[in-house]
Amino acid sequence: MEKYPLIARAENGAELKKMNKDELLPLCSEIREFLIEKVTEHGGHLGSNLGVVELTVALHRAFDFPNDHLIFDVGHQSYTHKILTGRREGFDKLRQRGGMSGFTKREESEFDCFGAGHSSTSVSAAIGFAEAERMNGSDKYTVAVLGDGAFTGGMVHEALNNCRRDLKLIIILNENEMSISKNTGAFASLISKIRASKNYYRNKRRTVKIIKRIPLIGKGLFALIKKIKKGFKNKLYKSNYFEDLGLYYLGPADGNDMTKVERLLSEAKNASQSTVIHLRTVKGRGYMPAEKDPGAFHSVSPKDTEKVKNFSSRMGEVLTELASENEKICAVTAAMASGTGLVGFQKAHSDRFFDVGIAEEHALTFCAGLAANDYKPYFAVYSSFLQRGYDNLIHDIALQNLPVTVLVDRAGISEGDGATHHGIFDVSFLMQIPNMSVFAPASFKSLERIMKITQGSSSPVAIRYSNCGDIKEFTDFVPVSDFVYKNFENECETVIITYGRIVSEAVKAASKLPSCGVILIERLKPICDALESILPKGVKNVIFLEEGIKNGGTGMVLGQDISLPDDCRYIHLAIDDVFDTPLSTGNIYSDFGIGADDIIGAIKNK
Repeated sequence: MEKYPLIARAENGAELKKMNKDELLPLCSEIREFLIEKVTEHGGHLGSNLGVVELTVALHRAFDFPNDHLIFDVGHQSYTHKILTGRREGFDKLRQRGGMSGFTKREESEFDCFGAGHSSTSVSAAIGFAEAERMNGSDKYTVAVLGDGAFTGGMVHEALNNCRRDLKLIIILNENEMSISKNTGAFASLISKIRASKNYYRNKRRTVKIIKRIPLIGKGLFALIKKIKKGFKNKLYKSNYFEDLGLYYLGPADGNDMTKVERLLSEAKNASQSTVIHLRTVKGRGYMPAEKDPGAFHSVSPKDTEKVKNFSSRMGEVLTELASENEKICAVTAAMASGTGLVGFQKAHSDRFFDVGIAEEHALTFCAGLAANDYKPYFAVYSSFLQRGYDNLIHDIALQNLPVTVLVDRAGISEGDGATHHGIFDVSFLMQIPNMSVFAPASFKSLERIMKITQGSSSPVAIRYSNCGDIKEFTDFVPVSDFVYKNFENECETVIITYGRIVSEAVKAASKLPSCGVILIERLKPICDALESILPKGVKNVIFLEEGIKNGGTGMVLGQDISLPDDCRYIHLAIDDVFDTPLSTGNIYSDFGIGADDIIGAIKNK
């Protein structure tokens, strides 16, 4: 017997549109039950998806997807959309290699017209779709769904500034945490209810037609009434940002009330102009633990996942300790205080903690300003998000040689989130920036040491680490030079040089090869000039292994500078010119060609 009978019907778009209103609330309850079951079992984003169930169902009833276009900002709140577009079975392999993406993905379904794993891109993309349809002369609608957090990203405002009024474009602002359009008192609340009532928009359109048809004075009278109405609304709601930009604004309304949502969507379609619908939803709705603590249930780990202390949490502890000793130290995050381990710092040093929202570019230049005025800023950011601030790193920080420390979190391959979150480019672009030093600690102890040493740096520093705990393979290494370690004593025919958590693959390969040792480095730029002296005499193969893109990586830079005997091969094993690879071996390192077997194969393939 079908466990979720209403979902089974709703997966067919035509059947969903035929459902009567008495069936919709039970359908939403089924969807929530399904999401809680699957996400708590297999992991994924929970709170944000539970909040937009009614909204997503209403969208699929009001529009004709994929003929119309639906774009989710970030995409991690698209789970209900995936259920309603025939991908329910994919939840058993959600965010797994070879399974269903946790974000929208063009290759996955025709219903995902635009993929995204980073925030604040949806409005720009939606305007692109809508402009294309305008030039095509089509009547297709484009809908963008984004949370209020996305509005802290500058791209949204750049896009709105370039939005024509005459597009078949609907922007849905899903407010679930902070208030953007603050209203005042019970009367303002009453006005909101009136604006979402059944007859409001029908009567409004009739009234506009009647006034405009009055001979001689109709258009002028309409303009005057509109001006008076706007002034009255501003008294209640303060200045409306969207209407000031020339967009048609509807709301605010309860985004978990499907009747109101469908009514607003209908009005937006009838408006025949670029429209913003402002909705308020409850994160984690229907699941009390997530409603009480939406932050904790934003992203859920798979069931029975062992929780270990990772580099993020240890970094936060070290930085908090350093800030207690140095009143000039500041911590900056781009809406990721918890993810980057800065919650403790925030509590201990709230006056020196800055969450700038989803605005990585601003964060870096803001840090440059702090550093230029004699403070010591630390910006903690995921590797894949740091990409957004590349120009700011070069122009505002490195060019002026300012002592900003960038804490590059989630470095390396991201097995769960996939291509949008792979931290495989940071080393390549950081290596090219003058004045920048780059470190890759392999243990908590090394992290602490590097942070203490570099706090006195007069130049920019990047410290990168993966989402893992202490790298256990590193415990067998001994220091042989500053930031250089090795795990062999005698002469070796083959030496593998590497950094970071992929040292585990190097050690695994070395254990299967005759006469093979491993060198681990923790400073990538400038590269230790003692490496050549550390190499054993008679070495025949030097392999540089890295969990990053090959072009411009540390191995490429070293390969250009290192002097080796004529009979010694230099092999650079890194990720080739790809964003991701299909599942082929069950080992993500081997899928990228950088696993232990690939190292062994490179040695044997003489």
